[in-house]
Amino acid sequence: MKLLIDMNLSPSWVGRLIERDLEAVHWSTLGAHNATDVEIMSYAREHDYVVITHDLDFSAILAATQGEKPSVIQIRSEDLSFLAIGEQICAAVSQMSPELQAGALITVDPVRTRIRLLPLSRRD
Repeated sequence: MKLLIDMNLSPSWVGRLIERDLEAVHWSTLGAHNATDVEIMSYAREHDYVVITHDLDFSAILAATQGEKPSVIQIRSEDLSFLAIGEQICAAVSQMSPELQAGALITVDPVRTRIRLLPLSRRD
């Protein structure tokens, strides 16, 4: 599984994820720094990436479009450092890998992890 780290997270996430045997890349190495969320989502879908972000717009895009891909992992924490939330992200990727490959929205905060399968329904 390939992880695409959004611009709102530090590029240092890439090295930390790679240290844990996860394939990861930061958007800044793939596209324009001012790319829209729609552009990032499109790239991720076309190249089979899971997006890791702190931006709620990605889940809104999935809901509005009834999108089935790409999967998105949303971080809901004030501290966006890998030290603060990275292990929870790695655990979510490991434990929910089949769902991420099929299409899912995962929300990770310091207390819990939630998953919703894609496409999102109006009741989600």
